[in-house]
Amino acid sequence: MPLIPIYICMANDMLKKEFLSREIERVRQEAQQAMKVKSEFVANVTHELRTPVNGILGNVRELMSEELEPQVEKPLKIIERCCGDMNKIINNILDFSKLEAGKFTLEPRKFDFRNMLDYVKANHINKITEKGLEFFMTVSPQVPQHIIGDELRIVQILNNLLSNALKFTAVGQITVEIIRTAQVNDRIELFFIVKDSGIGIDNSDKDKLFQSFSQVDASISRKYGGTGLGLNICKQLVELMGGTIEVESEKNRGSTFSFSIWAGACEEETVSIQMEDLKMPSFTTEGLSVDESRERAENIRQYGTSENQEVLKKNLSKLILCVEMENWEKAEMFMETIRQLTEGAPREVSRIILRLKMAVQKENYDKVNAGFEELKNLLESEGSV
Repeated sequence: MPLIPIYICMANDMLKKEFLSREIERVRQEAQQAMKVKSEFVANVTHELRTPVNGILGNVRELMSEELEPQVEKPLKIIERCCGDMNKIINNILDFSKLEAGKFTLEPRKFDFRNMLDYVKANHINKITEKGLEFFMTVSPQVPQHIIGDELRIVQILNNLLSNALKFTAVGQITVEIIRTAQVNDRIELFFIVKDSGIGIDNSDKDKLFQSFSQVDASISRKYGGTGLGLNICKQLVELMGGTIEVESEKNRGSTFSFSIWAGACEEETVSIQMEDLKMPSFTTEGLSVDESRERAENIRQYGTSENQEVLKKNLSKLILCVEMENWEKAEMFMETIRQLTEGAPREVSRIILRLKMAVQKENYDKVNAGFEELKNLLESEGSV
């Protein structure tokens, strides 16, 4: 039987597809144009606002340079402060607009990290002490003197977090701690902790903190002021630097903001950083020669060695004992030793150590025990402890 040829004819109406494609492109171009107009409008408005504000500020400062009666000087200081607050709001709006439009770029360069911290401290210390608060800033010796990063934006993040800590803290203290948590070739990860003893927030409200134009509730904005942009900008800046930002807080028990960034390590300081890493708390080296003592100290310092794990296990036991006895001061001492013993540990270990350290600083018994168990289980799974 002869084969009968079968022909299949298919037709595809491209007209509708082409129409939809043109519509999508038109909408995309309109959105881009609207974003451009919005960005230009924000830039122009902020410029127009900044000019009169700076004019007022300049005249006020000129008047304040003269000898004035107390009843005149007081309102001038209020005007000066209001102008400063207005400039901060203008800068936040402009930064937010650039970040939203994707036009924000970092400007990394080499700078003196500790000089930058001194500058940040000088900006806030007077206001903090005037309010009757204590202020502490500590930097791990493993953090290099010079790094490569956007100094201005790191300062901006710290200024925002410290301003919030000051704003929401009536009694107690504010602390800042900086630690080097990792190094990959010529890149280092720096971890910042900003802790206060202020009003704190409910656990259910944490997600609102980093949203744009958001406050925990309306009463916060009425009582303390602010646009709700600062933390959102901090979050985006931190992410641009390859890091993350988090908060731990309890209502009426203060807040702890922590963030990490990646920065460049100056080549000439890499060796000195590694040598600094060899410094350890004093351990028993009785009966050993100088070379043997040095070798033991290096083995103790190197995460994962039998000597390291032996000393780590002892210090973890002492930490928990201090916590059980509510001797938080000694617990912090052992916690710092544990942190040094786990330098160079895998990232998941470093993260647990940081959370455990914050729990010890906050004297949170439950979180310390939870962190201890998590760390112990992880180390046991690695066959370390």
